[in-house]
Amino acid sequence: MSDLALLIPLSGIAFAAFTVWTKHQRKLAELNFEASAEKAALYAANNAQLEERVRVLERIITEGGYDTALQIEALRDQREAETRHAAPHEPTVN
Repeated sequence: MSDLALLIPLSGIAFAAFTVWTKHQRKLAELNFEASAEKAALYAANNAQLEERVRVLERIITEGGYDTALQIEALRDQREAETRHAAPHEPTVN
């Protein structure tokens, strides 16, 4: 009888601990899902940029009548302008 009396409170404590552990595992899974979704969005954006660059290069190579060197320089200038625009401005020291 004493064993049964001891098991009843212990089973309640074990059930409460299991409930807390389950909620914790669910929260970890949600955080993992959110991080994975953010990474997927970044990869998709990067992939789209790379695809666009490949399309431009294919067009430069396959289309005749264009001055390839001028187009490449124009793309470099555009890329440098985008890089300068995206970089944070550092304060100048006089």
